[in-house]
Formats: sequence, structure tokens, C-alpha cells
Amino acid sequence: MRALVGVWRLARLLPHIAGGLWIVARRFKRCSPTERHGHIQAWSRRLLEIFGVELQVQGEVPVSLAGHLVVANHVSWLDIAAIHAVLPQVRFVSKADVKHWPVVGLLVDGAGTLFIERTSKRDAMRVVHQTAAALKAGDAVAVFPEGTTGRGPELLPFHANLLQAAVSVEAPVLPVLLRWHEPGQRFSTAAQFVGDTTLAQSLWRVVTARGLGVVASVLPAEASAGQERRALAQALELRLREALASP
Repeated sequence: MRALVGVWRLARLLPHIAGGLWIVARRFKRCSPTERHGHIQAWSRRLLEIFGVELQVQGEVPVSLAGHLVVANHVSWLDIAAIHAVLPQVRFVSKADVKHWPVVGLLVDGAGTLFIERTSKRDAMRVVHQTAAALKAGDAVAVFPEGTTGRGPELLPFHANLLQAAVSVEAPVLPVLLRWHEPGQRFSTAAQFVGDTTLAQSLWRVVTARGLGVVASVLPAEASAGQERRALAQALELRLREALASP
């Protein structure tokens, strides 16, 4: 039965992806930023709906926060859709190989993603400067400071490098905690994208999951002015760990 549900969801996914590609190719260039954000949010929420994911938002979603950095924990490739369903204005910093994923790469590139070669210190510095420029221009940029996906119950240590972008332009930092869950599991195993799991394997686990949900907790913004990036990373990591441990 779950296999039939999975096939049905995949069948609904194909036209949704095609619609997203059409919007990116044909409409984004003519859209205002507000219109583009509306498309991104609607597409992301519909994607979660197709996958049977229930989205719950906790905390106060800012409506008039100037250029800011969003910092979130990282569990799944669906994290981007979950955050865009709540904060459609953000541009993501993502590892460079995502750009070459079939279909997905076109969509995330169209949404203004900044790509980084994580093994290159020189490229990391380029992205820090690019992110700082975007923040100074009033954009919102999102990063996953763990650097890779974890299983959910525990955070991986935060890397501080990309936080330098916020420090250098004194942009506020907005922490967002994502907790994927399913019946009987406070932390979903179906949503995990870790180890040697391929994108195809992860996709099948998601579409065949029963009662998959995600709680997006938006925490109060943290000032970066006058902070050192490593101390800021530690403070943000602590805040997300405390939120993760909350009932």
C-alpha cells in the first residue's frame, strides 16, 4: 500500500516540477521581488503537500527585517523547501554539486542560490564576500553552518566561516530550527539524508512515509554587530541545541 502511495505522489510531483521550471524560465525575469517570493513560497508549500508533509510554524516570522542571515540545522534536502515555505525571501548558500543535480539544480539556481566549493578555502572566501554584498543590499541569505546533513536529534558542530559575512556588515542573524517527525518518532528517520543514501533512495523514503511532518521554529534574531564569528557561531549553536531539546 505504501508503495502505491509513493507512486501516486511521484506522479503528482512530475507536473509540479515542470510547472516550477516553467515559472523560473519564463516568469522570474519579469517578476518583482515580491512576486518572485510569492511563487517560491507557493511552490514550496505545494511540494510539501504533495509529499504529505505537514508544516507547523512556531515563533514570530519577521515581515520587515532588513538584510539578514538565516542560520538553520540541516537534516534533509527538503530543508530548503521547508524554509522557503516560511521564509520565501531567502537565498541559500549550497554546496556546488547541488547545481548539477538533475532538475533540482535548475530550480535552486533559479531561486538565486549561491554555490560554494566547500573544500576550497579560496572559494569559501569568495562566497563570504558575495553573501556580505547580498546582505548589505538588503537580501536575506540562508546557510547551514553544520556543513552537511545530520540525523536530527543532535546538532553537528557549527562552522563559523560563512557567519563572517553577517559580522562584516553587522547584519542580524535569524536562527531557524527544523524538526522532522513522523508517528512514533520525534525525529523522523524517513527524512534523514545521511551517509551513503542517494537522492533517489531518500526521495522514495519520503514519498512512502506515513504522517511525515516538519516543525519550523523561528527564534528571535541575534545581533552580529561587534561579535567575533566563532563566538557568534557558538552562541547560535547553543540556542538551536536548547530549542532542539525543548518538548
